[in-house]
Amino acid sequence: MSDAQKFVVTPSPHIKSYETVTYAMRDVFIALMPVTLVSIYFFQYYAALTIAVCLVTAVLTELLFKKLMHRKPALHDWSALLTGLFVALLFQATTPWYKAALATFIAVGIAKELAGGLGWNRFNPALFGRVALIILAPAYAYINQWFQPLAIHLGPLDTITQATPLAMMRAGLEMPPISQLFFAFPAGALSEVSPFALLIGAAYLFYKKHIGWRIPVSILGTMIILNLIVGENPLLHLVTGGIIIGAFFMATDWVTSPMTDNGKIIYGIAIGALIVLFRVGFMITEGVAYSILIMNAFVPMIEHYTARSQFGKIKVVAVPMAEKK
Repeated sequence: MSDAQKFVVTPSPHIKSYETVTYAMRDVFIALMPVTLVSIYFFQYYAALTIAVCLVTAVLTELLFKKLMHRKPALHDWSALLTGLFVALLFQATTPWYKAALATFIAVGIAKELAGGLGWNRFNPALFGRVALIILAPAYAYINQWFQPLAIHLGPLDTITQATPLAMMRAGLEMPPISQLFFAFPAGALSEVSPFALLIGAAYLFYKKHIGWRIPVSILGTMIILNLIVGENPLLHLVTGGIIIGAFFMATDWVTSPMTDNGKIIYGIAIGALIVLFRVGFMITEGVAYSILIMNAFVPMIEHYTARSQFGKIKVVAVPMAEKK
């Protein structure tokens, strides 16, 4: 590549901004604090332990891979800590610490660092780590007995013994009131305890202009329409499982989502349709994670077909030989 191709040279005016990757990552971390605090309130030491394990593992994994790949550590950009927190929020409070640590190692080490580092990963690292553990479940079940003596028991906690709302819905059990599921219900993954707390964080990201409306509105709108068509209660689907954190925090990941406006809407509609297919058609509770990861793979193609024409570019039209004469 020549020197001229390494730099993008554009005419003025140029917009000067003080926003940095560190600034944006820190804001997302702050946006996750409401649901993090609610989960710690309900699950106490269990939630705190899972979060702490994932954060420490994320930092150590990044340092290890940076060392092995002869790169400078970049912990100051908050990306490792943010990935660790995301992974923790995708697990239940009773998840063994070594299972959460393995998912974090895969997320930071394989999905991010081996992919080239921050900004080069094709798939959302946290979801990649979570789904990898599901895929590796047979092997994990075999080696799980080796780690069981290292499990940490923090005493009984009633709130973690009940089924998740999504599992209750799939089993046809009587559901808690939608208002309770929306504001706070102590079951499921740490990120599922309060859609309301997640929306507070999402509002902060909107205010800081780190996310736009197209992807989350496309996902949620598609889900509502399709659930009405198949006879499901759309409100129950919105307040159960990982819909809210998926639509506002995961699918809007800057690296793994489209940059074009039309592309974002197509991407969101496809994710919403896939979630309904997984949940209603296949009865899979991890449909949000699968749907976002599948669409991550299609982002380059979506951007290719929705890219705007370059300003001033003349479209080449074939001219018949007879007209040339």
